[in-house]
Amino acid sequence: MPNADNWQGDVLRDLRGTPPPQRAQSHGAAHGHRPAQEQQQPPQEQPQPRTGARAPGPNTPASSPAPAAPPARMQRPARSPDSRPVVDSALSGTARSPRQGEPAAARVSRAIRRIVSSSAAREVAEITRTAERIQQPVTTGRQIAVTSIRGGAGKTTVAALLGTAYAHYRQDPVLLVEADPALGSLPLRLGAETLRWTTADLAEIVEPQMSLLDVTGYLVQLPDNAWLLPGSQGRIGAMLDTAAYERVMVALRRYFGVTVVDCETLPAEVARVALSAAQARVLAAPATLDGITSTYAVLQWMQGLPSHMIAGTVVALTSTTSRPGIDVEDAAEKLRSTGATVHVLPHDRHLAAGGALRTELLARPTRLAATRLAAEVFQLSQKRR
Repeated sequence: MPNADNWQGDVLRDLRGTPPPQRAQSHGAAHGHRPAQEQQQPPQEQPQPRTGARAPGPNTPASSPAPAAPPARMQRPARSPDSRPVVDSALSGTARSPRQGEPAAARVSRAIRRIVSSSAAREVAEITRTAERIQQPVTTGRQIAVTSIRGGAGKTTVAALLGTAYAHYRQDPVLLVEADPALGSLPLRLGAETLRWTTADLAEIVEPQMSLLDVTGYLVQLPDNAWLLPGSQGRIGAMLDTAAYERVMVALRRYFGVTVVDCETLPAEVARVALSAAQARVLAAPATLDGITSTYAVLQWMQGLPSHMIAGTVVALTSTTSRPGIDVEDAAEKLRSTGATVHVLPHDRHLAAGGALRTELLARPTRLAATRLAAEVFQLSQKRR
């Protein structure tokens, strides 16, 4: 891993192709840094992972034989996957223009209230404090797993909101991983247009000596220094085993300050592995009677696990309609009685449409709630090493 005192600066320089400060040869060789002139080369459209012989290290005689070739799974696949569109061309014309998260009347009313009251100053102060919590430095990458009890609970939306918030406020690279290969919708939510390499593909070629430039050549670039690793190409039957997931997550953790993982629904095996390995967990639950009931049962089950599991879990209670059929605040208090933290995400017309997430169209209460949720989850992840 790069210098632990300033590892974010190291990876950002690597990403931008600028030469790092002068270091001793032994330090650079020990951490797999490439020479400065190599880092300054512009990234190729499809990078070629290095699978050949390596240069001798500082303690290796020049005459030493080249090391043996890596195992077969670490080499580039015989056939690179084809790029596929996220939305089929036959369906792309069915989407309507994205809507604002709340009606115009509500936006005007809120703006007037902020003008005639002192709430604007308090709101700015709160946003500043929240941003400072998200911007705290890390010495090792934080992994945050997002899952749910069943489909339709809003876990992918929550994962997209978290990743977008971290990418906006943090300076180090942020990674979003789709560990839900069964037709997951994270690429669509993040506005990706095409997909090529998946988590399972990268597990076969990732190597410890890869630089950040090598790795990002297999990822989908997003705004604000964020990157996406899809779980599938939209094909039914795509699989992801725990061994492949673990190889990818261990290899990529050192490059990214925060990694948000959109998991399968519980009790899938990969989801259980992701939850146990993450420093913080988010359990998405719809604000419905059946959603609250099933989530409460899972939290009670988690009370029997090691204490850090439920202490590091945040429930994101999402309102699926403008008028939920339950008292959301009472339900949140009931869930908090288990020891978990609970945040309520209000109903938002833009999110409910199910298309690409555009933060400028989110209702202001949604943006504030999502930022508070991101800060809370990140703080919990800092407590777990």
